[in-house]
Amino acid sequence: MPLVRVSLLRGKPRAYRAAILENIYQALRETFNVPEEDRFMVLTEHDPEELVFSRNYMGIDRSDGFVLIQLTVSNTRTQEQKNALFARIAERLGKDPGVRPEDVMISLVEGDKGNWSFGHGLAQYVM
Repeated sequence: MPLVRVSLLRGKPRAYRAAILENIYQALRETFNVPEEDRFMVLTEHDPEELVFSRNYMGIDRSDGFVLIQLTVSNTRTQEQKNALFARIAERLGKDPGVRPEDVMISLVEGDKGNWSFGHGLAQYVM
């Protein structure tokens, strides 16, 4: 049920962008028990004036390789699962496509299971 939104600066190759989405999906499967085929993802590229981020907030040195990941999920995970997800995403993206961990920012947005409709105008999780 995660909805994944990824923002990065324009100009990365198709394989780079695909690796980001694939590795986020695999990290979700590994740490959040996301089922096969539960894959809803949007990647948006931006010009520099459209993706504004601090180069040094919290003492973290960010580069033009910055990747902003927003995950909308049901509020059913423990903090330990969330921490595992954050670490696994940074680890997987570091290996492929080579994103520095300093450049990975993740925002987790939680909501009730009744807030999801996967089609037919129905709230499938609460039926």
